[in-house]
Amino acid sequence: MSKPQIHVMLVDDSAVIRGALSRMLKTDEEIKIVSSQMNGEFAVESAQKLKPHVVILDIEMPVMDGLTALPKILEVSPESKVIMFSTLTAKGADVTMKAMRLGAVECLLKPSSAQDVGPGSAFQTHLTDLIKSLIPPQDRRLPDAEDDYNAQKHARLLAAKSSFGLHDDRYSYQGAPSIIAIGSSTGGPNALFKVLQSCKDLRVPIIITQHMPATFTKIMADHIQLHTGIPAQEGEEGMILEAGKIYVAPGGKHMIFKSEGMKTIIQLDDGPPVNFCKPAVDVMFDSALKIYGKKMLGVILTGMGSDGLESCKRLIEAGGRLIAQDEATSTVWGMPGAVARAGICSQVLPLDEIGPWVKKQTLNISNQTGTGG
Repeated sequence: MSKPQIHVMLVDDSAVIRGALSRMLKTDEEIKIVSSQMNGEFAVESAQKLKPHVVILDIEMPVMDGLTALPKILEVSPESKVIMFSTLTAKGADVTMKAMRLGAVECLLKPSSAQDVGPGSAFQTHLTDLIKSLIPPQDRRLPDAEDDYNAQKHARLLAAKSSFGLHDDRYSYQGAPSIIAIGSSTGGPNALFKVLQSCKDLRVPIIITQHMPATFTKIMADHIQLHTGIPAQEGEEGMILEAGKIYVAPGGKHMIFKSEGMKTIIQLDDGPPVNFCKPAVDVMFDSALKIYGKKMLGVILTGMGSDGLESCKRLIEAGGRLIAQDEATSTVWGMPGAVARAGICSQVLPLDEIGPWVKKQTLNISNQTGTGG
């Protein structure tokens, strides 16, 4: 029996790009192109009628651009997952970050040539994998089956909640952590904004690896500072970690650390990808763990794959603590799901509860207990 198809709408003012994307995606039998539109105005009308699972949305278009169309699309089709189609420029990255705050779940860089979107290309593999991770088989419902779908999803999430156990924290470090390390990927920017809003005035450094291209990570750090009031910057070679500040691993480099006396200094590593990622959560976590040991608090947010799982196991073995985002609030429950199923999390919580939990642990105010999930 064939799997239910994922309905995709393409929105780009270039007929050449729409055609290339369509030909590429049609090679996968799980994906069906249900609409192809040349501007945001037509896209909103189509989204209202078709309720596509995924929308690939260009930013710069005539009549109505992508940033204007995005909230309108989500208003008429709130379950749609919107992927922004962006150029690798500071302007493109800035607009993409604004789109993330409006509800987009991921950004894709526009290929530089038609050859880059050909059969078997890395772009094709990444895009099809992304679409499938955003809409797993159990979520591929049709608009006229909304009630049944919602009931089934609720039952599935309840079952998933009881399918993993929490780590017994009795032998873990109970004091305030000396550093907070966060890993995230697909859907991560919005999740980070939400979590970090609760982290102002914490007296420890916060280090972040978010899977994003170069240029985008610097803009993301700027947006974090703008929307949380916490000093944030992209990590640079030789930077000294300071309490109360946020450091984002730069796209295309692994962020690692060395200890010099009482100082922790950032180093950038240009080694190969780890878990197909660069920067990689595992690399950053392992490096910080060597310095901070059990006094490191790990946080795994929404994202594809399982980057971070192995280093988080080592964190728990060292006596540290870990928290993960739950499935119901994750865009993709890949990375947080991997650590949750491994039974190494102190808590598995909805996104809204993660920031307050981290703040409570960092201020060491009567550490929470409970089942989480």
